[in-house]
Amino acid sequence: IAELCSEMQELFTASFKQINANFQQFFKELFGGGHARLYLSDEANVLESGIEIEVSPPGKVIKNLSALSGGEQALVAISIYFAILRVNPRRLLLDEIEAALDDVNVARYAQYLRRMTDRTQFIVITHRRGTMEAADVLYGVTMQEGGVSKILRLDLDNVSADLIT
Repeated sequence: IAELCSEMQELFTASFKQINANFQQFFKELFGGGHARLYLSDEANVLESGIEIEVSPPGKVIKNLSALSGGEQALVAISIYFAILRVNPRRLLLDEIEAALDDVNVARYAQYLRRMTDRTQFIVITHRRGTMEAADVLYGVTMQEGGVSKILRLDLDNVSADLIT
């Protein structure tokens, strides 16, 4: 058991360091500067420790994450998602995580989704135009008659440019 715990601690510590480095990078890129880091609340007990998040967007000193706007909190969460995905790529369902972002940050978020599609597959639920524009395929659900849903598919690689205005 001691050997297994030691191995788990080593694996966790190595992954945590990579995720923290990625988080710092993604945060700076998504926020256009600032500082962020993840740290353990109890470094002596890595496997049972809590994980703390410290962020400072450009020009702000933040003591508590709740002091951030909804959009800023969403960007922090997105930065953490992307940091984890870079270390451990897998398919992911994202349900309107960019809803609180303004249009500029939606565009940044969509660019990151595109950059990460070489390593992972995303299924994104969204109502934001900027996110939809970055997609390869759009699916929609409509109800043309009571109780009967119809699924629509739009492959954006095969759409004529004159249809998009």
